[in-house]
Amino acid sequence: MTQSLHQTVLLAEAVEALVTRADGIYVDGTFGRGGHSRAVLARLGGGGRLIAFDRDPDAVAAAQGDAALRGDPRFAIVHASFAEMAARLAALGIARVDGVLLDLGVSSPQIDTPARGFSFRFDAPLDMRMDTTRGETAADFLARADERHIAQVIKDHGEERFAQPIARALVARRQGGNPVRTTGELAALVARVVKSREPGQDPATRTFQGLRIHVNAELEALEQGLNAALALLAPQGRLVVISFHSLEDRIVKTFIARESRDVVDRRVPMAPPRALRLAALGRVRPGAAELQANPRARSAVMRVAERTAVAAAGGGEGA
Repeated sequence: MTQSLHQTVLLAEAVEALVTRADGIYVDGTFGRGGHSRAVLARLGGGGRLIAFDRDPDAVAAAQGDAALRGDPRFAIVHASFAEMAARLAALGIARVDGVLLDLGVSSPQIDTPARGFSFRFDAPLDMRMDTTRGETAADFLARADERHIAQVIKDHGEERFAQPIARALVARRQGGNPVRTTGELAALVARVVKSREPGQDPATRTFQGLRIHVNAELEALEQGLNAALALLAPQGRLVVISFHSLEDRIVKTFIARESRDVVDRRVPMAPPRALRLAALGRVRPGAAELQANPRARSAVMRVAERTAVAAAGGGEGA
């Protein structure tokens, strides 16, 4: 297995925005290799707690194999998507938390481990699943989906303008008895179809992104995770989300904007408006020093919001 040195993006900024109480309960929805988790624990006192989630069994194994984390009674790791956090926390007897951190997208160890099938830099089985214990691989999806569905996935999730001819070529190859099964085969096929691309970007970049997002239902999980976080946050609890492409950031931005304004129910015009449930606190991009040290941070956007006291304390819808 290829070893990867994972550089946590917006580490100091995220932890500073997230942790407001040393004795609070916090959620790291994407443990990865634990960069954010370790920094959060360093800010917590003896009465604090951190529950980390990750759908990747390799990430969970990394947490369980870390002697310092394993021996810290304040820390627990759960093998699950952050979309499941409400039910998983309820099973632990936790109904309210003081902060939720979501660091979205694919991690450096996932990209840099050939067998995971996330990268066109290596020729390996076309897997792309974040949770390798369940679900359909990217190769399996391409082996069964029709041309229209493949094109839609690559266009909508990869924002690829050549999605239709790519899908046509994939289906033609499959019908010829030689379906795409590896990352190298997929990258080569896309390179033959896509004749122009932004300088410095591999022709297959958008296709790989689109398939990865689809295979892992990442955008659906994000919607579910944001709603779960809102329901769990205590008054003045913080939501911190780091996104790495426009599709994710658009969902986060829209969610915070929607929950940061009063809403009138047009069906009952005389009823009082639903009070705002979040207050947007800001948007942060990596600084020049971080960009120089970690080029993968260049597309990162961090958005921060705070649960309003009135809505959370008053009960009712979404409290």
